Amino acid sequence: MVSVDISRTFEAALVRQCAPTLAGMKPGSIFCFKHFSSETLRQKTSQWNEQLAPFGLSVRILLERPDSGSAIVYVYRPSHLKRILSGNAYRKFLSEAGYEDADLDGLLEQLAYRLRTQAEFPHEIGVFLGYPLRDVIGFIENRGRNFTCCGFWKSYGDPAETQAYFARCRRCIQTYVAMFEQGIPIERLAVPA
Repeated sequence: MVSVDISRTFEAALVRQCAPTLAGMKPGSIFCFKHFSSETLRQKTSQWNEQLAPFGLSVRILLERPDSGSAIVYVYRPSHLKRILSGNAYRKFLSEAGYEDADLDGLLEQLAYRLRTQAEFPHEIGVFLGYPLRDVIGFIENRGRNFTCCGFWKSYGDPAETQAYFARCRRCIQTYVAMFEQGIPIERLAVPA
């Protein structure tokens, strides 16, 4: 039987999936994590929330599926996200999507509730991940079709501009994963807010 170091696995997933957020390029990232126990998952999430807080980052579980032993973990920069979501266009979009007006924690609770209760994935999650509003709206209105380019998400704007951003994100991920694999701790990879 092969022993799996859950803490290393959690950290490896965090770096690989959240590098652009750790680097300050995006306000939020999510990753799906398969875990062995809910208690261990909550401990790891709490530990990293505490360790990354001095860098302006938060870590929380958005959805836990005990039956499958998996969870969606959200790593985000509250100050960056608050600035984005306070914009009139974003507030209007979330209101039209059925979100009640609330502070960031309230909005995240509503998102978590939708993840737990809706049969379809709530596509408005894109605004919590820093996707341009035009792309989130374009995806919903076009049902995922007719995009101008595709990478980390489906874009409905200028493909050259979006592809350049995707390239920066890929370089960031490659660099962060290489540094992490060389033993550089996540705290040294996190850019302060």
